[in-house]
Amino acid sequence: VQLQASGGGLVQAGGSLRLSCAVTGSLFSHNIMGWYRQAPGKEREQVAISTLGNFANYAASVKGRFTISRDDAKNTLELQMNQLKPEDTAVYYCMSTVGGTRYFGQGTLITVFS
Repeated sequence: VQLQASGGGLVQAGGSLRLSCAVTGSLFSHNIMGWYRQAPGKEREQVAISTLGNFANYAASVKGRFTISRDDAKNTLELQMNQLKPEDTAVYYCMSTVGGTRYFGQGTLITVFS
C-alpha cells in the first residue's frame, strides 16, 4: 500500500488549504482512511477519519473547519481545511487501514502564520 500526500505549504491564519492523498489500488479495499498530524514537540494525533460507509469523524479542534472526503474516481483521500489557525501548524499524514493493517504515508508540512 502506498500513500502519497500533497498540498502542504505556508498559509496565513484564516486561509484555506486542500490536502490530497494518492492511494494505490481501489479505495474500496481501504476500510478506514484518515488524516493525522504531528506538531513540533507533540505526539501524533488523529485529525479526521472516513469509513467505506462515508462515516466521518473529526477531532474537536478541527470540527466545522475541516472536511474529509474520498474521491473514488481518482483514488484519492482529500482534506479541505478552512479557517486555518497557527495551532494547525504540523506535519500532516495520510493513513489507511487495509485488511486490518494500518499504513501511513510520508508527511506534508503545513505552516500557518498569523
